[in-house]
Amino acid sequence: MVKGKKNKLLIQNSITYAMVILFWAVIQGLSAGGHVSSLMKGLLVPLCIYAILAVSLNLTVGILGELSLGHAGFMCVGAFSGAFFTKCAESMIPSVGLRFFFALVLGAAVTGVFGILIGIPVLRLKGDYLAIVTLAFGEIIKNLINVMFIGRDSRGFHFSIKDSLSLGLEDGGEVIVKGAQGITGTPRAATFTIGILLLLLTLVIVLNLINSRTGRAIMSIRDNRIAAESIGINITKYKLMAFSISAALAGMAGVLYAHSLATLAATSANFGYNKSIMILVFVVLGGLGNIRGSVIAAIVLTALPELLRGLNDYRMLIYAIVLIVMMLFNSSPKAIEMRSVMMERLKGKKAGSESAAKEA
Repeated sequence: MVKGKKNKLLIQNSITYAMVILFWAVIQGLSAGGHVSSLMKGLLVPLCIYAILAVSLNLTVGILGELSLGHAGFMCVGAFSGAFFTKCAESMIPSVGLRFFFALVLGAAVTGVFGILIGIPVLRLKGDYLAIVTLAFGEIIKNLINVMFIGRDSRGFHFSIKDSLSLGLEDGGEVIVKGAQGITGTPRAATFTIGILLLLLTLVIVLNLINSRTGRAIMSIRDNRIAAESIGINITKYKLMAFSISAALAGMAGVLYAHSLATLAATSANFGYNKSIMILVFVVLGGLGNIRGSVIAAIVLTALPELLRGLNDYRMLIYAIVLIVMMLFNSSPKAIEMRSVMMERLKGKKAGSESAAKEA
């Protein structure tokens, strides 16, 4: 029975990986044939970014069962730490690809540390209180970066929260972080293929974590905290682990985002609370705890507004209808019942065909 369950999980995970790889192959084929518009090409990297963010947030909201609204803040930390490293290491590491790789690692590590530091006091809270505090964290990070000026000259790094002149740089010094203007001149190293590889890496990490002993401990905390604690599960340890891994993956998505833009600024449009709400919408509509659903919801709901841009008067109306339909399909008891009936029928047909083949 255990072996059968493991085989079923392996098949389900393989389907998720195969869907992502098939999506990449189809886009590459269409692109080679010249059937992908410039608008769609510009959407490919953001599709990967939002899919990674949705999967990582699902680890906190769906698997751990804690409502976090600070995911855009973690994305912001990863984006600026990665872009800052890429700018600083320009002379030491001439290769853009190698710098981008180290930036991804550094961005994920820095954001993971932030996740631990924020998680230690914050995860003592529950429900709405946790959501409010994580939302405040995202806004604080964004506003801190907006007043931050960092420069570099022969004497080292200089920091100010006033303006670039107060840095006191020598002649030939460079201002790297320019307050509200952010970081300019970041190489656009992010590609669709790299985004797909990072999405696959995220899926491997999250799906293997969920199906491991650690994942079962995290889900037991979600289902019944008191019962989990009574059998010796370290609540703080597992909650911090899930929260920090989720933050690190969001930071990796932030680095990818930073390297898809020539100028990175901590604006409300890029890292505001609306961004956190949008990522949460992907998770909820894809299904809490449903990793494959998060990927599908992120891709569909990111691409749909842009693909419907030609319908100026009806674009957001159609988008709202799609949101309602997806919500009903995933959460309505009748829809869930219909899906289960269909699955049982499919299984019955499959079993019947297998028995007929054996008799023949």
